Amino acid sequence: MTINTTTLEANLTTKINATSGSTDGKEFLLLGKAVEAVNTAISNNSLRPSNNLSDVANAATARSNLGAAQVATIAVTVVSSGGNKFALDGTAQQTASLTPSITYRFDQSDSSNAGHPLVLSATSDGSHGGGSAFTTGVTSVGTPGQAGAYTQVTLEQDAPDPLYYYCSNHSGMGGQIDSKATVSSLTDLGVTSTSTELNILDGVTATTAELNILDGVTATTAELNILDGVTATTAELNYLDITTLGLTAASKAVTADANGVVSFDNGTTEESTVITSSSNAATINLRDGNVFTHTLSENVTYTFSNPAASGRASAFILKVVQDSSARTITWPSSVDWAAATAPTITATNAGVDVFAFLTVDGGTTYYGFTLGQAMG
Repeated sequence: MTINTTTLEANLTTKINATSGSTDGKEFLLLGKAVEAVNTAISNNSLRPSNNLSDVANAATARSNLGAAQVATIAVTVVSSGGNKFALDGTAQQTASLTPSITYRFDQSDSSNAGHPLVLSATSDGSHGGGSAFTTGVTSVGTPGQAGAYTQVTLEQDAPDPLYYYCSNHSGMGGQIDSKATVSSLTDLGVTSTSTELNILDGVTATTAELNILDGVTATTAELNILDGVTATTAELNYLDITTLGLTAASKAVTADANGVVSFDNGTTEESTVITSSSNAATINLRDGNVFTHTLSENVTYTFSNPAASGRASAFILKVVQDSSARTITWPSSVDWAAATAPTITATNAGVDVFAFLTVDGGTTYYGFTLGQAMG
C-alpha cells in the first residue's frame, strides 16, 4: 500500500471541517490523525515519499523523524565457500551479534537466497543438527531471493545464548548468533571467578605493560593455584626477576643456568658454626655448615656426620683453639692424613690450629690437611 498524503490531508480536512470547534482545534486534530496514520504505515513498511511529507525520503528516515523503533538490517547473500554458505554483510558464516529488545532484519532479497530460507535455532545447524526452529520474536516475510524478503528478529532478554542461523533446506550453511551482545555481567563472558577472587585485584597498581607479562603464560589452573595463599609482597616476588639465569645479582634469587651451573658475581659469606664437646665427645654435622670452630675444654674424640652421598663432595674447615691446659684430639679413623700421620696439636694456651677435610665417597674416607698451626 502507498499513502498519498495529499489525499489523506484533504479527506481529513473535509471531515474535521464538518465538525464544530475552533480552527486551532481542528488543525491540532488533523495533525494528530496524520501522525497516527503515518506511524501505522511505517509499521506496515508501506510508507512512500509523497507531496507534503517532503522530509520523508524513506521508511528509515520516517522512523527516526517520528520516533519509531529503529530496525537494523543485515544483508544476507549465499556464497560458495566449500559449499553454499550464508554470508552476513559479505562475510561467510559470520557470527551475528544481536542485542535483546533491538529489532534486526535479515534481508534475503538478493537472488542468491532463492531456495535458502534463513531460520533460527538454539541448536547448531538447527533441524539438521537434531534441533528445531527458534520462533520467539522471529517473523519471516516474502520468498527468499525475491524483493522484500526478510526474516525479522527481536530477541527477548532471556533469549537462549548462543543461537544459530541456518538454512531450513540445506545443512552446513549457517553460523552462530551471539544473543548477549550487551554484557550484563561477567558470566556473559564466561568468567567463573567469584567476587572474592576478583577483589584480590582491588588496589593492584601494575601497569598494562606489567600485566601483559602474563600474556602467553601456559600454566594450568592447578599450577597457578599453587600461589593461593601466598603472602609475599611485591618486593619479595621481585626477587625472582632474574636478568641472567645462573648469574647471581643483588637482591635476587640464586638460579642455575641451563647447564645447572651457578656463577657468583660477588663474594659468598658463610656461617661459622661453634662446636662444643660433652663427655669427651663432639660431633661435626656437615649439614650445619662448612666452617666450624671449637675451643677445647677437655680431651675430645670427633665424629663427622651427614656427609654428601657418594659421588658428591663435602668439604669443611675446622678451627681448633687450645685450652689453658693442653688438650688432645682423637680423629675419626676415616681421616687419611698425609703420610698416614695425624698432626700434633699445638699445646700453647689459646694456640690456633686450622684443618681442612674433603670426602667424595659418602664419608668412607676424609682427606685431612693442615692449613696452619701455632697461630693466634
